[in-house]
This record gives sequence, C-alpha cells and structure tokens, in this order.
Amino acid sequence: MNNNLKMTWDLESVFPGGSSSAEYQTFLDALEKDLRQLKQDVDAASAPASADDTKAFDAIIDAMGSCISRLSEGSAFVSCLQAQDQNDKKAVQLSGRITGLHALLSTITTKFDDLLARTDDDTWKAWMEREELRPIAYVMNESRNQAREKLSPELESLALDLAVDGYHGWGDHYDTVVSHVKIPFEKDGETVLLSAGQAHNKLYDADKEVRDSMFVKWKEAWADKADFCGDTLNHLGGFRLKLYERRGWDEVLKEPLAINRMSKQTLDAMWGVIQDNKAMLVKYMERKAKLIGVDKLSWVDVEAPIGKVSSKVSYQEAAETIVEQFRKFSPKMAVFAEMAFDKSWIEAEDRPGKRPGGFCTSLPVSKATRIFMTYSGTASNVSTLAHELGHGYHQHVMDDLPVFNQNYAMNVAETASTLAEMIVSDAMVKKAGDEQEKLALLEDKIQRSVAFYMNIHARFLFETRFYEKRKNGLLSVRELNELMEEAQKEAYCDALSAYEPTFWCSKLHFYITGVPFYNFPYTFGYMFSTGIYAQALQEGSGFADKYDALLQDTGAMTVEDLAKKHLNADLTGRDFWQSASDLLKKDVEEFMSMTESLV
Repeated sequence: MNNNLKMTWDLESVFPGGSSSAEYQTFLDALEKDLRQLKQDVDAASAPASADDTKAFDAIIDAMGSCISRLSEGSAFVSCLQAQDQNDKKAVQLSGRITGLHALLSTITTKFDDLLARTDDDTWKAWMEREELRPIAYVMNESRNQAREKLSPELESLALDLAVDGYHGWGDHYDTVVSHVKIPFEKDGETVLLSAGQAHNKLYDADKEVRDSMFVKWKEAWADKADFCGDTLNHLGGFRLKLYERRGWDEVLKEPLAINRMSKQTLDAMWGVIQDNKAMLVKYMERKAKLIGVDKLSWVDVEAPIGKVSSKVSYQEAAETIVEQFRKFSPKMAVFAEMAFDKSWIEAEDRPGKRPGGFCTSLPVSKATRIFMTYSGTASNVSTLAHELGHGYHQHVMDDLPVFNQNYAMNVAETASTLAEMIVSDAMVKKAGDEQEKLALLEDKIQRSVAFYMNIHARFLFETRFYEKRKNGLLSVRELNELMEEAQKEAYCDALSAYEPTFWCSKLHFYITGVPFYNFPYTFGYMFSTGIYAQALQEGSGFADKYDALLQDTGAMTVEDLAKKHLNADLTGRDFWQSASDLLKKDVEEFMSMTESLV
C-alpha cells in the first residue's frame, strides 16, 4: 500500500472533466438512445406462448442488463459530483437527467415485468429451465410475482413519469433545503458558518460546552427550515400512500419488506429481541451519565466520547489498521481495501462544501467503487471508513455475477458494511495501548449498538406512525415534532434528559425516494452481521470463503433462505437474534466492570 495516501478521490478515470465532462455527455446520450430502442422492443413484444417464443427475449434481457449497469455507472458518477461539492449546479442538472433516465428504465421494466406476469405457467416453467435463464430465475420469478400485485403497466408507467417532478422532485427539493443550512460556530474568536455536515460533527465533540451550544444552534437552524421540511415529508408520504392505495395495498411495510426480501415475522422477531435486551443499554447509559458528571444523558451526550484516545488517528494509520484487521478475517478483503486506497477510490478530505454523511457507490461498468466521507481522525471515522469499505467489498465479490443478481437490498448491504466495521472496532479495543484508550474505544463500539437498538428504532417508530397519521391528512410541524419526541422516548426507554424533536428535519433518510423505510435495514444489517461474526469467531479462518459465498447469494435469495443455507439459522425465531445480542452484552458487561471504580 502507498505510504502517502491521497484523501481525495479520483473521478477523472471514470469520466474526465467533472460535471462539464464531454465524455460523460456522450455516455448519457448513447445510454438514452439504447434505452429508447429497448423501450420500442419491449413495447412491440408480446408474452411468449411457448418455450421457443422465449428465445426472442434473450436479446432484450441482455440489453436490459447492459442499460442497468450503465445507468448505475452514470448515476454513481453524478452522486459523487454532488457529494463532493454541494454548489456544483451543473451536477444538479445532470442529476435531473439521470432521474429521467431512471424513470424511462422503470417504465421499460414495468412493461417487461407485465409480459412476465402474462406468461402462462407452463411456458414460464420451460423458460426458467432454459440454461441461459437458470442463473437469474429467482430474480425473474420475483419480478413476475411483484408485477401481478401492481397496477396495469400503463398506470404504473404514468405514476413513474409523474414521480420524476413529483415524488423525486420533493426528494431533490430536500437536498436544496439542506444546502442552505448554515450554522454559526465560534472558532478562535471568530464566527464561522458551518454546513449541516460540519455542524453535525460538533454535536459529538469531546467538550460538553461545545456540544450543548451547538445543539441549541442546531435545533434553531432546523426549526427555521421546518416548514420546508414538513411540506416535503408530507408530500413524499402522500405520494407513496396514494400509489399504495391504488395498488390495493393497505400495509405500508409491504413494499419495504419485499424490497429487503424479508418477512414481517423476521422483522418482528428481530425488534422483539432488541426490545427485550434494551435494559442493559439503559444501565450503560446511566453509568455513562455518572462518568461525564450529569444526572441523565441528553440527546447529544449519547455519542459523546468518554476517556481519552491517545491521539487522533491519521488517515494513513487508519488505512493500515483496516487492511491489517481485514487480513486476519479474510486476505481477499485486505487485498480489496489496499486496492481502494492505492487507486484513490476514497474521498475523505475535511473541507467545506461537501455534503454530510458517508456512502459507498458502485461503478459496475468500471468494476470499481467510490467511497465518500469526511475524515477528521476520530475512532468513529476509522469505523466509518471500514464500514464503507465493507460495502465496497460486497460489490467486489459480485462483480462477475449476472447483473440481475447484483441487485442486493439494503438490509444485506448493511450486513457487509457493519461486519467490516465490527472487525476493525473489535480489534482496536483489543489492541488498545492502555486502559483509558481501551475504555474509550469500547464505549465508542457500544455507542454504535445504541444507534442500532435505539436511534434507528426511534426512526422506525416515527415513520410507521407518521404514515398511519398521514392517511388522515397533512401533519403540522408541531405534530411531527411531537411524533418524533414520542418515538425517541419510547425507543430510548425514557433514559434521556433531552431529546431532538426536529430530528425528522435533519435526517436525510426520511427523504430518500429510492428506498422506502430507510431505517430497519440498518438494524437488520447490524444484528445479522453480529450473528455472522459470532459464528466466524467460532469457526476461525475457514469462515472467510463461507462469507464470500453468502455475499454472492444476497441478490438472489430471501434473507431467511440465505441464513438457512449459509448459517443454518432460522431468522423467524429468536435464537439467532439473541446470539447476536449476547455479543453486545459481553461488551456492556466489560464496560460496567472497567468503570466500576470510576464512579
């Protein structure tokens, strides 16, 4: 690995020239032309009536695969441009074009899926048994079944077309609102204006005064934008509910569960075990409150660091630590991480103008990924970096699969990332230089569990209840604040002294239009990966190949079948989830033991 890693990513090797790239324009023009041709071909096709008829669809399926890959590539590139510079107006325009191409592909897919739905069962069986189709039979069956539960293709296409400037338009509007959030911060006697992403980092500063003063300004800034956010959330919810109503769906979780290829039984089993195991986290939070000298933790104390890590971790050190720990779990994972660092696939520089948060996006044509984050040298940053590299590795092991089998859902995507994060944070705790550092790192690790058990549970409760109430009309800002605070109190077992009622404004996940209910898949990923990690610890080095095989099946199997095949586990019962919770229990017990004498 290079000894002098760059903290900015290389986008030039994808399309030179950034948002003014002539090569990118040519790429989009060719893609649009091919999509329009594909639309003509699909429109002209009729459902096959015999096994022989199905051969005519081979070229259509190949063309669809090519368009899907290229649209993913184009979409990933423009999301990188927007993330690295929120003021790149050309990137915003390109994003609008990408949204239009996605709508066109969705229209084609809707018509194609309708042809699948109208194929008689005997012809269908013969079709799926053809050698060329067998590898993607699961995804084809899934598409056929889902098409049978939707509106006519004409109405679905109309809804998709209207969604570009309606549903997705509101999602884009939210991004514009966030780009205008500027929060004042005193630094060396001067007042500087921070972006939402920069200000968010200050909420978890080691200095309680900094946290508390920023929390006040943070809430004021979002309260100022709450009317805009409230309109946006109400209209996103209204669009989705109306579409579900027209399809005859009365359960708001129907679509997110189908997208995540999991059953309600599995979701309920997971939340049930989490709810039953929260008491240990309440004890941990009570102990943490004593350690930082308060009666009860406030919202911004939950993720505040305690103890001291000897120093900031440089980006170079973080990279070396991650590669070293990945290698202990899986040499292939380490080789991938080294490649990502050496080829400058990661944007980590701490500078103004970047969007908040972190992500990993795949470039299927280039067989590469790009990772976005803002790195400032904390233990949490190291974990985020490992997390995003976990996403990248997941895509990497799927690069050579049929494109249709690479479409894995968020819950299993978050499994790969969280496992990578766990490998690194676990190792950092074990190799800490002294007791103080070990305590700080252990506590950082437990904090993330609190996020999955409580923070994300609050988001899930809020969103579930928001949709129920939204069926009866628009919700006011006051109602949304109340709903958010109620959900937080319930999810945190009323263990905090202050909550964050405007959290529904500042959390991007409520406004993402690509995936509904962008919350429970995170907790699933955390719990599923913890259960996998528990098994990996038992089985040792031989587990790495089993893990790769599991990842490769994530795009072509329900999570229940995935767990049964690769782990011999039943996700609809409690045992697997409890085994995951038991690992967290060990961390909490160690934390309580280490801090006994400090209070």
